[in-house]
Amino acid sequence: MAAPSLSVVIPVYNEEASLAALFARLYPALDALKVSYEIIFVNDGSRDASAARLADQFRARPDVTRVVLFNANYGQHLAIIAGFAHVRGDRVVTLDADLQNPPEEIGKLLAAMDTGHDYVGGVRRTREDAWWRRVASRAMNRVREKITHIKMTDQGCMLRAYSRDIADAIASGPEVSTFIPALAFTFAHNPTEVEVAHEGRAAGESKYSLYRLVRLNFDLVTGFSLVPLQIFSVFGMLVSVVALATYLGVIAYRLLVGEWHQALYALWDRDILAFFLIGMVLFGLGVVGEYVGRIYQQVRARPRYTIKALLERDDTAHSDLTSNDALRNTMERSGVVRSDRP
Repeated sequence: MAAPSLSVVIPVYNEEASLAALFARLYPALDALKVSYEIIFVNDGSRDASAARLADQFRARPDVTRVVLFNANYGQHLAIIAGFAHVRGDRVVTLDADLQNPPEEIGKLLAAMDTGHDYVGGVRRTREDAWWRRVASRAMNRVREKITHIKMTDQGCMLRAYSRDIADAIASGPEVSTFIPALAFTFAHNPTEVEVAHEGRAAGESKYSLYRLVRLNFDLVTGFSLVPLQIFSVFGMLVSVVALATYLGVIAYRLLVGEWHQALYALWDRDILAFFLIGMVLFGLGVVGEYVGRIYQQVRARPRYTIKALLERDDTAHSDLTSNDALRNTMERSGVVRSDRP
C-alpha cells in the first residue's frame, strides 16, 4: 500500500452508538482535503459491538481503513500510541470517536503545519461540557503549567496534529504511563495551537469520570516534573524551622517573663495543627507512592498493550485480507464474530 500523506488515529472504547455518525462525517471531511489519507481505528477492548462495526467499516472502505483490535482495555493514551506505531503518513492527527472534535476541523491543523509547525494542539472555542469539568480543567491547566512548564491551553482536547518524527518518538518510547500531548510538546521544535470547534457527544456518556480525570492529572504532573517531591521536601524543612523557632521562643518567654505556663498551654493545644500535619504527611506519602508506582510499572517491563488482530489490506500478499473468507477468519480468531455464524 502506498504511503499516504495523512494518518488519522482514533481510539474507540464502547462507542457503538456514535460510530455510524462518525463514519458519515469523517470520510467526506477527509476526502474534501484532497490529500491521500488513512484512518487507523484502535478498538480499546470495547465491550459493546464497536469492534464489529469497525470491521464492517473496514470491509466497506479497505483502501483507507485499518483497524487495530486490543485484547483488553488499556486506556486512551496507549491506544493512541498503538496507532502511532502503525501510521504510514507524514502527518498524524488524533481524534476522539464521540464527535466532540468535529472532523471538519482537521484542515485547520494541517494549515498550521503548512506554515512550519511540527506539533499543533487544538483549543476548544466553546466547551460543551459540564461546568465543573470546565472549572477543574482551567484550574489544572494553571497548576500543570507552573509545575511542568508545558504550555497547553486545553489539555483535554485530543484533536491534535503531529509530525511523523514526533509520532515515531512517542511510539518507540518505553514509558508505560504518559500523557501524549505533553510528551509531544517536549519533543516538538516549533509547537503551536489553533482554535477548533467543540460539540456535544453524538451518543453515550463520557468515559472520563472525575476519578479518571484526577488520575490523568496525577500522571501528567508526576510524569513530567519532580516539583511535587521538591515542594513536599521544602514544606518539611519549613515545618521543622517553624517548630524549632517556636520551641526557642517558648524557652525565651519562660526565662524572661516567668508566666510561661499560659503560652505553653496554648502551644500544646495542638489538635488542629496535628491533624493538619498528619494530612500533609499522608499527602506526601501519596506523592512519593505515585513516583514509586511509576518506577514499579517500568521495571516490570511488561508489554504496554497486546494486539489481538490487525485488519488492513495487504496489497503484496497472495490472499487479500479484504476477501470474505480471510476477513471472516481474522474476525473469528479475534472474537469479533462467532465461528458458527452462517
